[in-house]
Amino acid sequence: MNTTTITVSIVGAAGYSGGELIRILLRHPRVRMGRLFAASNAGKPVGDVFPHLRGRLDRIFEAFFPDAVAGSDLVFLALPSGEAMHLVPTLLNHTVRIVDLGGDFRLKDPAVYEMYYKRPHTAVELLQSAVYAFPEWNATELRTASIVSNPGCYPTSVILPLIPLLKAGIVKPHGIVVNSLSGVSGAGRSASTELSFAEVNESVRPYKVGVHQHTPEIEQALSLLTGTKTTVAFIPHLIPITRGILTTTTAVLACPASESEIQEVMQRAYANASFVRLLSSMPEIKNVANTNFIDVAWKLYERNDQLIVVSAIDNLVKGAAGQAVQTMNLMFGFEEPEGLQ
Repeated sequence: MNTTTITVSIVGAAGYSGGELIRILLRHPRVRMGRLFAASNAGKPVGDVFPHLRGRLDRIFEAFFPDAVAGSDLVFLALPSGEAMHLVPTLLNHTVRIVDLGGDFRLKDPAVYEMYYKRPHTAVELLQSAVYAFPEWNATELRTASIVSNPGCYPTSVILPLIPLLKAGIVKPHGIVVNSLSGVSGAGRSASTELSFAEVNESVRPYKVGVHQHTPEIEQALSLLTGTKTTVAFIPHLIPITRGILTTTTAVLACPASESEIQEVMQRAYANASFVRLLSSMPEIKNVANTNFIDVAWKLYERNDQLIVVSAIDNLVKGAAGQAVQTMNLMFGFEEPEGLQ
């Protein structure tokens, strides 16, 4: 086991994902907390922004400047999409390794990025070298990566359950319908009227139907990781809870399959996965809150030749900071669950 210690800094440390990163890294035995950068909260004590961290971390949020990361082994970028691509080329000059929690390095095709994110990509030359992180499936690539793109929260809940089923030929790679329900923290910490309590409470609202930026991410990842071009219809919904995602995916069976055959495929795929829990009952958000687990269950709907797969994650942990730390552990040769259990 690797017993070295690394210094880790966070850019965007005052957001929801940044706060989760701080919370997790404070208990990580191999991490020294580096510098914490936040734009609008620069100059404020960490404990003022995150009261639950009072007495645990005596630090002040700083305004970011590239030379400040000198001496860091890893920098987490917990920024809104559109910002990381301006920072990564400069950060690489400081020989640090980077894990980006935003969307800037998830898509390989800059034209697709511009279509869905409504802006041109300014670091196109780095898109192919960035490794899209799925610790359960591409650990070898992650160990040597300089730039890592953390998956989105919705895609995590979709991709992990589907990969084994597609690779085994259980379900067809087309006609997949994904309905995901997310808490409001998935939209970030910035205030807006449409995410206020009065607007969200006692309602469920689909949004960005057919145009959500996670659609091409899901399709690209499934196609690359399974070797089969895959398409999905992705429908996200906002629900009146703070954190968590519940995803129901309906796929068409590619051939007759039994519950036991599906069970065998899933168990074989995730037998050694620290954070994938295969359930006999349907997942619930409350059972994964504040953890790095993904809970997965399924049900054959034989009358329609369909398989229904349900998964639950905490969007801020397995869907963001926890998965990023899981990836960091692989990058530096630590035990994969360190700091996360």
